[in-house]
Amino acid sequence: MTRTTSRPPLLLGIGGAHIDRRGQVAGIYVPGASNPGAMREDVGGVVFNALRTARRRGVGCALISMRGGDSGGERVAREIAEAGIEDHSAVFLDRVTASYTALIDRDGELIAGFADMGLYDLFPRQLRRSACRDAIAGADAILCDANLPAAALELVANAAAGKPLYAIGISPAKVVRLAGILERIDCLFVNRKEACALAGLDAGSPADVLAFLRAKGLRGAVVTDGARPVEILDTTMRYSIAPPSPRHISDVTGAGDALAGATVAALARGLSLPDSAREGLAAAMLALESPLAVPAFDANEFASALALVPAAVPVA
Repeated sequence: MTRTTSRPPLLLGIGGAHIDRRGQVAGIYVPGASNPGAMREDVGGVVFNALRTARRRGVGCALISMRGGDSGGERVAREIAEAGIEDHSAVFLDRVTASYTALIDRDGELIAGFADMGLYDLFPRQLRRSACRDAIAGADAILCDANLPAAALELVANAAAGKPLYAIGISPAKVVRLAGILERIDCLFVNRKEACALAGLDAGSPADVLAFLRAKGLRGAVVTDGARPVEILDTTMRYSIAPPSPRHISDVTGAGDALAGATVAALARGLSLPDSAREGLAAAMLALESPLAVPAFDANEFASALALVPAAVPVA
């Protein structure tokens, strides 16, 4: 990521910024029954969460998203401003702001998620506006997520020509939207299920999945698989990193977003992808330990977490 001034690198995120609701069951989850627990509501969205972590790691950030003209949209706007992120989002006064509701068990694992994100189908119209084209032209790198429909992702890839382009898979159902721009993505952030869905495989070893994606033109990837080693596909090699065990798990929601944000911020500072992924894993561990959608940490806390992440190991 290059720039011609002394300002911090500017990362433009294009994707979700919406209301996140997380309900956590207090006891053992019982399907088909009423389960006591607690509901928490925050402002989230994969790209917005990733940008907030990247901002905390010293990168300038801007956002293109969309929201409705309701109280949820007003709250999203306030959170973007409070995070110090430039806001180029569109507001549709007659629409409801998108939302994501997750039900998690007492150990922080996802039971089910519900996405009400029809508003994002309007992204292609928004991205054709001159203000969005100008925002893309002024950024040093682009981070998008698969909340965008395929047509919008194609517009982003075309407009980002010559700039680093990073993408987050979101879910097995949505990651396939990235298939048409795979060869233009510099680093893709996905979990194992998403990688298999993108490769069109029911299952497969990390080597098989990454080999397939490499053959499709993908330049780089960070593939997570729960507590199992993280697989990293660089331009010429494959690496593996064993993720550190969190000291406790509060909520798994947002760990992947934090990983992407911190990794991209490290890439902006000129680190290699394997070294950048180490920083991403440190942020992910802090996210797992935090009840917040985006972990709050200072430089010392981050350094302590990073010290627990082992070096990347080349894989034959």
